Amino acid sequence: MTDDVQSVTAICRYLAKNHVLTLCTVAEQDLWCASCFYTFEPERMAFIIMSETHTRHAKMALVNPLVAGTVAAQTKNVALIQGVQFRGRLSLLDGEQATTVRRQYIHRFPVAKLVSAPVWRLTLDELKMTDNKLGFGKKLYWQRGDD
Repeated sequence: MTDDVQSVTAICRYLAKNHVLTLCTVAEQDLWCASCFYTFEPERMAFIIMSETHTRHAKMALVNPLVAGTVAAQTKNVALIQGVQFRGRLSLLDGEQATTVRRQYIHRFPVAKLVSAPVWRLTLDELKMTDNKLGFGKKLYWQRGDD
């Protein structure tokens, strides 16, 4: 996998420009997907989402924090297709950390001020971006190192 600066910059630019991800969770013999609004933290390579703990995907993530998902804009023109597939770990935030990221989330989605749902950080471990704008089937990769 490559992890060059240009790839990371392109991936981060794409993720910052979008705002909905598909989150896929699995626990025991169940799996589920959910669409979630997100903010992106490029310095952490992480998404922030807001979700009640009683939702099916949140209950599953509390059992098994390993998740996967996608970010993909809709276009009919194959030459313009861009999208991301990812794998990571979802964790429920609390305390000062939750307060800080909630402010960022509300700044991006002001209507969230009316909701008291908990905030979560989805820390990315691996990411693959398809960017047909760079050439048909062009792939960009990022993987978390052994920090």
